[in-house]
Amino acid sequence: MSLSKACTLFSLCRQGMYQQQRRDHRLRADLAKVKQLVADVRRLMPRLGTRKIYYLIRKELARKAIKLGRDRLFGFLKREGLLITPRKSYTKTTWSKHWMKKYPNTFKTIQLSRPEQAWVSDITYIPSRQGIRYLSLVTDAFSHKIVGYHLSTDLRAESVAEALKMAIKSRTTFLPLLHHSDRGVQYCSFIYQQLLKNHKIEPSMTEGAQNCYQNALAERINGIIKDEFLPEQVPNSHDIDQLIHEAVEIYNNKRPHLSLNYQTPAYFHQLNNKKTVNVF
Repeated sequence: MSLSKACTLFSLCRQGMYQQQRRDHRLRADLAKVKQLVADVRRLMPRLGTRKIYYLIRKELARKAIKLGRDRLFGFLKREGLLITPRKSYTKTTWSKHWMKKYPNTFKTIQLSRPEQAWVSDITYIPSRQGIRYLSLVTDAFSHKIVGYHLSTDLRAESVAEALKMAIKSRTTFLPLLHHSDRGVQYCSFIYQQLLKNHKIEPSMTEGAQNCYQNALAERINGIIKDEFLPEQVPNSHDIDQLIHEAVEIYNNKRPHLSLNYQTPAYFHQLNNKKTVNVF
């Protein structure tokens, strides 16, 4: 059917039809550009959520004169099957029923106001076809920056302590510092506690049956690294070290945080560290 006949049949203006065709063509072109922008972000952060993607591409949308709000982006990604579905898995890495000394939870009473005021630590597992590896992370509670990490094939205290050693090397102030963790045997061990003592870092631990909520930040960061940056199962265990290194670098320097007003942890950490006195 010709355009003239279609206009006559449906009582439409030919000029209006042409305008609608141009709008449809422009919309398809704009959405193709949006899809490419999303693909570029997801290349570095494969499982990044829609809100953070919108924050990262919003300036480029404006530069290209593409009018697309966050809700419309959400709808577009949903239609394209590009929304991220959460993963659900759990492997216990904490054994707290041991004879070693546990420390009170002093982390819950502090008001965070600067970097290197409190660190939170946790352990998670990384599955591969060659077996499970264990990732230990130490995160600055104020900036959410990962300041220490270590990947190992076991859960020995010596292995977990390597992440703390990395964090200590990155420390820049003499100000009081708290280390918060669960009551796992690794964190209660003489090796770990002696390392804290040697560097004048106060220990704090979760308590009671709700300990998972008392170390939520550390578990959240572990979850981000594992769920957003790594495949559900790494094909080769030899690839994990490089993947973890790249994931931590991208997390610290590229991934915006809603709780940090969409700034990256590394930038927020550095910005607020400049305000801190009594540096080394």
